[in-house]
Amino acid sequence: MMLRRDRLLLSVTLTAIFTADLYFVLLPKLRHRQPGPDDGGCICPSSRGTNFTLAGYSGLTTPWPSNTTSMDLQGMGVRATDNLTELGSKLERLFAQPLYNIQTPELVREERLLQSEEVMGYYRRKVSRWERHMKLYSEAATLLEHQATFDPEASWLKFHLGINRYALYAREDPTITRLLKDMQSNAVISAGWTCLVKPSGYHLKLALKMQNYGKAMFKPMRQQRDQETPDDLFYFVDFQRHNAEIAAFHLDRILDFRRVPPVVGRLVNVTGEILLTTHNEDLRSVFFTSPANNTCFFAKCLYVCKTEYAVCGSPDLLEGSMSAYLPGLSIAPRISIPNPWIRSYTFTGREEWEVNPLYCDTIKQLYPYNSGNRLLNIIDMAIFDFLIGNMDRHHYEIFTKFGDEGFLLHFDNARGFGKHSQDEMSILAPLSQCCIIKRSTLLRLQLLSQDRYRLSDVMRESLGGDALQPVLTEPHLQALDRRLQRVLKTVHRCVRRLGEAQVITTDFVDTSVMPESVKPVSAPNKER
Repeated sequence: MMLRRDRLLLSVTLTAIFTADLYFVLLPKLRHRQPGPDDGGCICPSSRGTNFTLAGYSGLTTPWPSNTTSMDLQGMGVRATDNLTELGSKLERLFAQPLYNIQTPELVREERLLQSEEVMGYYRRKVSRWERHMKLYSEAATLLEHQATFDPEASWLKFHLGINRYALYAREDPTITRLLKDMQSNAVISAGWTCLVKPSGYHLKLALKMQNYGKAMFKPMRQQRDQETPDDLFYFVDFQRHNAEIAAFHLDRILDFRRVPPVVGRLVNVTGEILLTTHNEDLRSVFFTSPANNTCFFAKCLYVCKTEYAVCGSPDLLEGSMSAYLPGLSIAPRISIPNPWIRSYTFTGREEWEVNPLYCDTIKQLYPYNSGNRLLNIIDMAIFDFLIGNMDRHHYEIFTKFGDEGFLLHFDNARGFGKHSQDEMSILAPLSQCCIIKRSTLLRLQLLSQDRYRLSDVMRESLGGDALQPVLTEPHLQALDRRLQRVLKTVHRCVRRLGEAQVITTDFVDTSVMPESVKPVSAPNKER
């Protein structure tokens, strides 16, 4: 009798284990291997044109968040069968993918940040004030004179006019290439402190005005590329790295976010382009010559402003990043908002999200994260910060004109790329706690995880065009691939737990597979 009971108990146990394995492991795998609408099991773009538009319809099978197969990506209209021997680099083939050619709806007036007529009037008035200001210094023998000209076709002005509610610039906008070249080569006619110089003196930033009246923020080199942030250093006192600013712009473009203002590297003559052009006596007073006969300067601030924290040329040349200025706040107001996943800026404090795994449930109930795309944009920002290793995203900014549906600006990235040997998983807390992600973001991450479009390879190629190459060392490039896999695994765990429908949010469709009755005829829904 006892033997029969044991056999019955064993049978029930084995049946339960088999049922659980079938339900939670085998069936999900089978669902993702089921044939697609075509005979070949996928929607093959080679047999017909692929046309992506921004919309809110469903109609394409969402791929599994990790271990993506060619069939999965083909099902999304992605050409996953590129011949590696064909003409064109990896970066060129990546940008030729349909995912990077999603059609943006024709912009109406309200969706553009600035209007040409008001911008021209505003900047002409600024130029007139500048010219009157320069006359006051016309007798100063120590200042270099440069012929400045206001050009209505200047690249920085075209950049400002191209900003819209979807991104800072269009995917194929030639203005950005021109702007990078101009910031790299145009003569500097004035230098001064920015309003962002912190009282600690660690964050040395200068505002440089170009010959065509464009402005760029110059962040000098403070750390060698092969140096890692010391383990004992808190993130909020870490150095700001000029190469991190450059690399962040390229990564943002590769992810197709286009939320980082254009950044380029440049060798600046600290004597000829800063000391001899500045009208600021405070700035002039912090220049000195080091024992090695190099020209150096440090920040003018309340404390910790000593020669030990100075930056020096070699003897006059100093490399740094040049970040394009956004339009002035008087014509394009922005608002700074605390990041819901802000870190504690004390030595011992901890924020609620660090101790409460259900923190996102509370955030989802609060404005503006309870509707619209703001929370999804926070997830995008968290993924971006995790890839670059930036723990210092305490605030984010948006243009007030675009309201709650506007994109988040991803600037001030100089604390990224500090440690290639460590992946700070807490940066991904918004993703791991909320378990939602844009479909377009996920697909691009999956594409960049494949050998033919490997993230480290396309980043290396993109950064190769900068004057300060190599911008990143190889360990930092390899860290990008490793961190990308960690992001995909995080999404994978969310899908296993909650299902694709709850985790992956559709923000575009392939109209070529949509029935005619549901294809958008007029204005489609907007990209999130």
